[in-house]
Amino acid sequence: MKKTKFYNIHEKLGAKIVEFAGFYMPVQYSSIIAEHKAVRNSVGVFDVSHMGEVFISGEKAEEFIQHITVNDASKLTPGKVQYSAMCYNNGGIVDDLLVYKLSGNSFMLVINASNTEKDLNWMFENNSLGVKIENLSDEYSLLAVQGPNSKKTVEKICDKHLDMEYYHFFEAKVAGYDMIVSRTGYTGELGYELYFKGDEEAAEHVWNALFNAGQQFGIQPVGLGARDSLRLEMGYCLYGNDIDQTTNPLEAGLSWITKLSKSEFIGKEALLKVKQEGLKRKLTALVSDEKAFPRHGYDITYGGRKIGAITSGTVSPVLEKPIALGYIDSGFDGENSAVNFLIRGKEIPAKVVKLPFVNK
Repeated sequence: MKKTKFYNIHEKLGAKIVEFAGFYMPVQYSSIIAEHKAVRNSVGVFDVSHMGEVFISGEKAEEFIQHITVNDASKLTPGKVQYSAMCYNNGGIVDDLLVYKLSGNSFMLVINASNTEKDLNWMFENNSLGVKIENLSDEYSLLAVQGPNSKKTVEKICDKHLDMEYYHFFEAKVAGYDMIVSRTGYTGELGYELYFKGDEEAAEHVWNALFNAGQQFGIQPVGLGARDSLRLEMGYCLYGNDIDQTTNPLEAGLSWITKLSKSEFIGKEALLKVKQEGLKRKLTALVSDEKAFPRHGYDITYGGRKIGAITSGTVSPVLEKPIALGYIDSGFDGENSAVNFLIRGKEIPAKVVKLPFVNK
């Protein structure tokens, strides 16, 4: 098991530590609900240093990115970020990821921690273009600063104004350290992600600078628990729950990043076939007015028969209602359609709604 460079800080703060994606990570500090609301109402900081950073460079770097990802990387210019995914030949998802265009021939891919080794192997296997693939995940620390007061907090210790558009980035000094600063995130709130190199001393310096800057806003550290409930309120997919090698981007609601009109990419033929034949199931948003806790793996039913399964579920701290994502058979996924969560043998009424669960 690995430790991020903020591990000692998490321990000092009394965080509940769990094993996650090969790392010891904080799941919560105070309570998941308090941390969730801190991000929705003001500002919170996540240690997401477990994420992988892979650098792609060379004359054919863009061509390689185009070949292994489903989105259109030719639309990127230096300073822009793109949400994308990699697929197997059968259309199943290898991983979802962020693509940063650093320069004409240089990209940074930010991948899920649990998939780092698998993703790298997939890239090397499909590197017929001779690009340079460097895994620098262990060298980088990553903090996500999220919430309505994130800009005011980070700007206090940044040498540039944070007047950048969503899914853009630049290089700047934050708390005296060189960083890649991007306006991205996994919460639906205004937020920034800070990528930097350095030892535990550097990490502690940056952490303390952020918390001093955000003190007036009641800044809080946030663990994996609230990270999950925040992303679920927005309907953002989590690899391993909502998407994996058995799901394709079209049924997962990711057709908006799947550019079937671009030239050949891995999985294109399979995805064209899926589109032509029509979706047999669809990742769907569900909400209930009952007192219940929908969990991953629970059945979704209609008329006493199974029509799908929950992939992610919780009780929304904002709505104070059970919410869930799940794959439902086509024909049952229309907005306001009545279905049920099957929880311990009991059918709990629910209905299909549009995403996001919480409007921002």
